[in-house]
This record gives sequence, structure tokens and C-alpha cells, in this order.
Amino acid sequence: MPPTHDLTTLHSAPPFTIVIFGASGDLAHRKLLPALFALYCNNLLPEKFVILGAARSDFSEASIRERTRKGAEAYGRFKPSECNRWEDFATHIFYQQLHYDNVDDFTTLKTRLASLEQEQRIPPNRLFYLAIPPGLYIPVVEQLGAVGLAQQHPLGFARVIIEKPFGYDAQSAEELNVRIHRFFSEAQIYRIDHYLGKETVQNLLVFRFANAIFEPLWNRHYVDHVQISVLESVAVGHRGGYYDQAGVMRDMFQNHLMQLLALTAMEPPNAWDATQLRDEKVKVLRAVRPPSAGALRTNTVRAQYQSTDGSGPTYRLEPGVTPHSETPTYAALTLFIDNWRWQGVPFYLRSGKALTGKTTEIFIQFREVPHLLFNAEGTDLAPNALSICLQPHEGFHLRFQTKLPGAGMRTRDVDMRFHFSTAFGEKALPQAYERLLLDAILGDASLFSREDEIMASWQLTDAIIQGWESDDGPPLSFYEPGSWGPVAADNLLAANGRVWSSDCYHDQSNGAPAEPTATSR
Repeated sequence: MPPTHDLTTLHSAPPFTIVIFGASGDLAHRKLLPALFALYCNNLLPEKFVILGAARSDFSEASIRERTRKGAEAYGRFKPSECNRWEDFATHIFYQQLHYDNVDDFTTLKTRLASLEQEQRIPPNRLFYLAIPPGLYIPVVEQLGAVGLAQQHPLGFARVIIEKPFGYDAQSAEELNVRIHRFFSEAQIYRIDHYLGKETVQNLLVFRFANAIFEPLWNRHYVDHVQISVLESVAVGHRGGYYDQAGVMRDMFQNHLMQLLALTAMEPPNAWDATQLRDEKVKVLRAVRPPSAGALRTNTVRAQYQSTDGSGPTYRLEPGVTPHSETPTYAALTLFIDNWRWQGVPFYLRSGKALTGKTTEIFIQFREVPHLLFNAEGTDLAPNALSICLQPHEGFHLRFQTKLPGAGMRTRDVDMRFHFSTAFGEKALPQAYERLLLDAILGDASLFSREDEIMASWQLTDAIIQGWESDDGPPLSFYEPGSWGPVAADNLLAANGRVWSSDCYHDQSNGAPAEPTATSR
């Protein structure tokens, strides 16, 4: 078990080697290699390290270095044209062509690793990043095990970083865990969800547990309801073949939204420790009540984008999508957490594609005051609300009441807003993969998903998907691309006098037009 870190200090990463399987792919090009360069520019990597790209593509080391430079320039927080350390960084990048099911290629990889470590005088601290399609996870893990690269060296570590999706359902996720555990122990496995690497997601924990004014209100006595929205403006596009098998529940809810739900609703851990933090998240996920029978129709919505006039995309016409597909590209859920803190408080979750804009928001609406003394300007008194903006305008918005100047006791609601870019500068927020890669190097698994956490999330997601496929499921709705989603999702909240919040998207301080804020009457 890794030692507990002093959270107030930055820790020096040990010398290491990271092998990126799928180094010629989009994830490595856009995210992983630019993130490693940003860490290097920020002096967060050790003096000695090796980045070994591995893929089927026939690259030379000169070509993979040039490709990495272009990726960092286009997508990185620190660009080679701005950071003068590129030439030094490039000398740490190497490449090995291999086929993922060929044990001889992995034997050659093992020899190359040992040679590079000897040349660079690096101990056998090895990370294996699976930036490859899920169907290749097991072949690569088995080849690593067959040549002895999965074993912890007495003088170093061996860790495997696995991208989402981790399985297709609970059964396949369990089978995947069993097969990976043949070679890697649970402590060696780092299941990545890039949402947990976002600075604002981590700041949710600081906001809750480092401020005495909010946590006492974070319960059923003061919270009316919670909304979690992860909305995307892009359509499915070229991912139609994959998406038609996955759908929005597997693609977004099982991982991103369940993680945000767990962090929002969890109990305080005793310490910033991977085991305790993940224990509390698992408790929340196990306490969520899956909608069943009649609740599937009243508490869930599934929908597809469909252009009625042909001016926008239609899901069923996307390449790779079945013409009569029932796969949802949008879902909205009402969930309840059966524990003492949250009993009776509805959690509204929604996510979809081809919507008005890209935004991720956690919205906490507090209960109305028990006795109304004042009249608000032109409306009922709006309850207090907190918007936690994860993207695009990272920050916090707190809504409360104030008196209008002048005679009488008229009130209106106002916003107190904090934005990271204003307080710390546009480049202050590290990209998600920067934090997650550094944590994996340091051996801190706090922001990675554990086996039981994955299983609890899949069991909840499976229950909803299976319910939709039964006679109890709601009918498939449709929505116009470029809208906020189907009318059925609005009705889900309107039935209880509530509306969806889009406060983080319609942020007046960032030049976006204002819309009515979410309020229950």
C-alpha cells in the first residue's frame, strides 16, 4: 500500500519508464504525450525517464518525436513554441513497433526496456498505458504476463493504466477483472476516468470538506434536489459503429456521471487516502435505488436526436448506425440514494449528444425558507442555489437574496461568482491527463476507479438498460439537434415544479446570454 502523502507539498516523481500501447493513436497524440510534455515543462517529471511508444504502425523514433511535437503544439497546455524544453524532452521519447498478440514482439519489448533502463540508469519502475481499443486489453495484458513484465520487480514497480470503457456490462467487467488479475494485482491496476482528473472535479472535494459553511447544509434537511448535467454539442459522427452498441448509458452514465454523483453525495473520508476515498464512493453507489417497474417510465427518459427538416444530423442516418436503431443518444434519470444523508432528495442526471452546447454542471438547489417575510421583485422568492461549473467556465456560482435599494423590503436574487481563469489565469488549470499520469507515476490511486466501484456502477447501469429493454421501459423520445434535449426530460422535472439549470453555460460574465435559472416553486 503506498504511503499517505503530505497533501500540502509537491512530491518528486521517481525515475520511470512509461510504455504507451497505441502510441500512434488519437488518444496518445491529443492527450497523453501533450500531458507528459506539460508535466516536463512544469518541472514535475524527474531528470531520468523514458517514454516508449508501442504500436503496429511503422514509425521511426524521429517520426514519433515529430508527431509528438505537433500534438503538443496543437493540443497541449504548454506548447513547444512557448516552452523552451522541447529539445530535451524529445530525447526521452522512443518507439517500438509490435503486434499486440505476438509474444515474440513482447519479448523484444522486454529486451528493449531493459536496454533503455540500463542506458538511462533508471530502475525498473514501469507503467503500461493501454491507449488501445477495449478488445485489445486482454491480449496485451496476457502478453505482458507471459514475458514477465507484469511482475513487480524487487527494485521497482509495475502498473497498468486501463482506459474506459471497462467492460460492456457487469458480467463482462467482472470477466475482464478476473483475466487481468491473473497477472496484475488490484494495487497494480489504475482504471482511468479522465473526469476525475479535472481540476474542478477535485475542487468539489475541497469545496465540501475544507469549508465549514457548506458541508453542514449538504443533506436532506437543507437540499431540495441535485442536478448533474454532462451535455455535448457534437453528434455521434464517425463513432456511429461503436456508439450504436454502447449508447449514452454505457458511454457516459456508467463512468462520468456515476463518478460525479458519488463525489457529490459521499460521506467525508477520514483522510485523503485512496482506500478511504474509494470506500466512501462505493457506499454511495451501492445505496442508489435503481428505478424499476413503474418508476422506469416516470423517472427515466431515453431519446435520440432527429432533425425534422433535414438541416441537422439524425442519429439513424449516421455512418455505422442501424436504420431503425433504438439506441439512446440522450438520457435523463431521477435517482434516489437510500441513506440517512440523502433520503428523499431527488438526484436528476442527464447527458446527451447534439445539444445546444458543451457544458458540465452540478447544481444544488436548497430548500425554500420556511416562512416568507419579503416579496421578491416580480416573482416568488427564489431559493438559494449553488452551481458547480466543471466546463466550460470552470468555477462556482452561489445564488442568494438581497434587498433592492430604496423604500420597502423588496428583494431580488443575485449571484456571487468565482472563476478559475479570472483568479489564476487562463493556463492555470492543468489538463485532466496531466494530473492522472503524475498520480500513476507517484502511485497515488485516489482518482482511479477500484474493482468494486466499477462493479457497483455497472450493476446500476445494467438495471436501467435492462429495464428499458422490457415492457416497463419508457418509449423512445426524439429531440432536435441543437436543442437542450427532449420535452420528456423537461417534463421529468416539471412534474415536481422544477426546471433544468443551464447556469454554467449561460454565464453572463463570459459573454453568453442569460436564461431563467432553475427554481422550484
